[in-house]
Amino acid sequence: MADIARHPEHRYGNRPTMKDVAARAGVGLKTVSRVVNGESGVTPDTERRVQEAIEALGFRRNDSARVLRKGRTASVGLVLEDLADPFYGPLSRAVEEVARAHGALLINGSSAEDPDREQELALALCARRVDGLIVIPAGTDHRYLEPEIRAGVATVFVDRPAGRIDADVVLSDSFGGARAGVAHLIAHGHRRIGFIGDRPRIHTATERLRGYRAAMEEAGLDVAEEWVSLGTTDPERVADAVEALLSGPEPVTAVFAGNNRVTVTVVRVLAGRERPVALVGFDDIELADLLGITVIAQDAAALGRTAAERLFRRLDGAAEAPQTVVLETRLIARGSGEIAPPAER
Repeated sequence: MADIARHPEHRYGNRPTMKDVAARAGVGLKTVSRVVNGESGVTPDTERRVQEAIEALGFRRNDSARVLRKGRTASVGLVLEDLADPFYGPLSRAVEEVARAHGALLINGSSAEDPDREQELALALCARRVDGLIVIPAGTDHRYLEPEIRAGVATVFVDRPAGRIDADVVLSDSFGGARAGVAHLIAHGHRRIGFIGDRPRIHTATERLRGYRAAMEEAGLDVAEEWVSLGTTDPERVADAVEALLSGPEPVTAVFAGNNRVTVTVVRVLAGRERPVALVGFDDIELADLLGITVIAQDAAALGRTAAERLFRRLDGAAEAPQTVVLETRLIARGSGEIAPPAER
């Protein structure tokens, strides 16, 4: 406390500099620089005095200034849809692990599914001179990033493709996964299958709907207009959609949920009903194994890792044409997707 009182300018805001360390240790600025950077040419006694001054002042080397002199900031940006969505936890962690392995810091933020906010956040990261960006798109027009890409900001899109520009993309097989999930329900005897998905402007939602329709068509089954519901993943909206699917003289006997947030609400609604309804959800959810929820699982960590590895490949000088990488999904049968229609039980 006494030391802070003698140096009140270092308490808040004004960080100690190498000049402060040099003054306290009674040495020159070049000597401090040598100690800080692990260079030779400093006697043990002098190094000890400098290290004591560094510890007393709480000095930290300014890595930002150092790497900027080299033309790189050793940082990458990650623009997510929603930091609160459990799906993005392992994805973000995988990106961070790859970045750390390359000596880079990860800075992330959420677009909240707002295209304007996505653009604002991505450009703010570029203004802070990140070396690269990984973007989960909220919008459908990414031409605003063209000047940044030309300026050398490596950019990879993940989970959804870029809009109106050519760029590296890493996706899960939303079409194939949904097709397999609906085919699974059909194989267990269902003919009236409802689909509840996210907003139609979202690539993954439309791809999963396309997979649903493909499976139904391949089985020779018609799709009634009222069996399909796209919109926000707000619990109230989804709950209303489930109730609508299960009402009327010929309710659906099975539901395909288009993502993890939809699945959670569907599970809650179905839990209060006497008549069993089969369910397959896209994305795994917490406790799904204990609840017996059949899902189409995508590997969020693999998405993040593949995108990050692609990003650092670009940063290391790879000059090949932009690529689209599609990762497979897998069906995990746990019981809810294997319930037979009431008439056949």
